[in-house]
Amino acid sequence: MDDREYRVEELAAEAGIPVRTLRYYQERRLLPAPRRAGRVALYSTSHLDRLRLIARLLDRGYRLDGIEELLAAAGQRQDVTELLGFEWAAAAPWSERGTVALSLDELSELLDGQVTAEVLAEAAELGHITLDGDRVVVNSPRLLDATAQLVRAGIPLPAILAVTWELEAAFDRMAFSFVELVRGHLLGRLGDEPSPDELDRLAELVGRMRPVARTVADEHFARAMDRRLSKEVARIRQRIRPTRR
Repeated sequence: MDDREYRVEELAAEAGIPVRTLRYYQERRLLPAPRRAGRVALYSTSHLDRLRLIARLLDRGYRLDGIEELLAAAGQRQDVTELLGFEWAAAAPWSERGTVALSLDELSELLDGQVTAEVLAEAAELGHITLDGDRVVVNSPRLLDATAQLVRAGIPLPAILAVTWELEAAFDRMAFSFVELVRGHLLGRLGDEPSPDELDRLAELVGRMRPVARTVADEHFARAMDRRLSKEVARIRQRIRPTRR
């Protein structure tokens, strides 16, 4: 067990926050009281863990008053990790979270000069980009790379965006179906007051379902492509059938 202790400045530095922020958290009772050695306050690794937890909750969009309520509830019932473990397992991002910022000229060059004001507005509405002054923040570099390859292959960018709307709707229906499957057959087993062990088991199970869901989606898409391409190959074969001499 790590029994290291920190002075307030050391703890703040380790957590990557200003000392005044740490003291503010302590005033709001988000942190347990430190151990006192004379006039010196000494903090433990559990204080550091709590600060990192607060940072993760803030990153997920929680407000400090909401975090305060969660920590208070945890103190009454169970460890906060047990309370939030299932939520984190279920809400952990499935999509790529990296971004890349490009100038309009760089983006236009990458997409064969097909970037227009209309294209930018549509891509922003889809959530693929965020406009930041004269820079374009691409929210999925992987999708950008795939789009660039399709454009280089000769598919117009507006046509790609049009199909993207259809894909968004199709995959939203797929996600809804999978969530309903989990809700109906896994969440339904829990009572109104799930125990820490039940939450832990459910969080672990949801975590295991993530690659399963990806496999199911990938296999169904692959099978659909096989069906579509076999029909398309037959059509092409008819068009290029050699004429008899």
